Amino acid sequence: MYIQDIHILNYVLVGMIGLLVGQFVDWCNGRLPEYKKVFSKEIFGYFKKLKPNYILMIVNSLMYLGLLYRFGLTLDFFKYAFLVPMLLSAFCIDLKLQIIPNRLTLTIFEAGLVFMFLGVALNTSTGMTTLTNNLLGMVIGAGIFALITFIGGLFAGKEAMGFGDVKLMGALGIYICSTGWLNIIIVSVLAFLFAAIVSIGILIFKKGKFNDYIPFGPFIVASCFITIFTPSTLLFNIVLKIFTLGMYQGL
Repeated sequence: MYIQDIHILNYVLVGMIGLLVGQFVDWCNGRLPEYKKVFSKEIFGYFKKLKPNYILMIVNSLMYLGLLYRFGLTLDFFKYAFLVPMLLSAFCIDLKLQIIPNRLTLTIFEAGLVFMFLGVALNTSTGMTTLTNNLLGMVIGAGIFALITFIGGLFAGKEAMGFGDVKLMGALGIYICSTGWLNIIIVSVLAFLFAAIVSIGILIFKKGKFNDYIPFGPFIVASCFITIFTPSTLLFNIVLKIFTLGMYQGL
């Protein structure tokens, strides 16, 4: 039996790997904020006294299955299969502790560089375009958030968002913009849209204050997942329809 020309056993194998990687994310979530090594002998003790994190396991497994369905066994599948657990870790850590560990962001950046050059090497005809898109994505992603942070500090006297968000966006720009730097713009717009909706909801239903801190990393992660699984042209049209109140008719 085949799904999208891929044998169903491949889906079973990828799903099982996704479960294991999801549990590994739980291990990383306890190590990275404390600046401890992820790959150490202590991991054997962790798995010996294993307490399964079913939420992370199931979410990561479903993400892997979705990647396989969308991309097949291509370079993009392996690229995003490496990114997804790191994004899940960033989501959990920032939501709980309001930080995005530098080691995590740096790993995303380093992996992005590796996959960028692999893409250039395997597609020599479009290599320079891929390289340009990724580098522009890094500059635009980090630049937008750095500008917002600077303006927030200038007018409000405090950071509008953490510098970890700036670094994460720069790393993601390298990672997700091989097909066009527009991807990082879409991630930025969706992240701010989601943040605005959640902030308004908190103000209305929980009587929060305007100066209450809301971690922005989870919104970036959610927006990145949407961008990975949805064609950029479709997302671009949806975003424009939202901000033009339906007047934009699409490409």
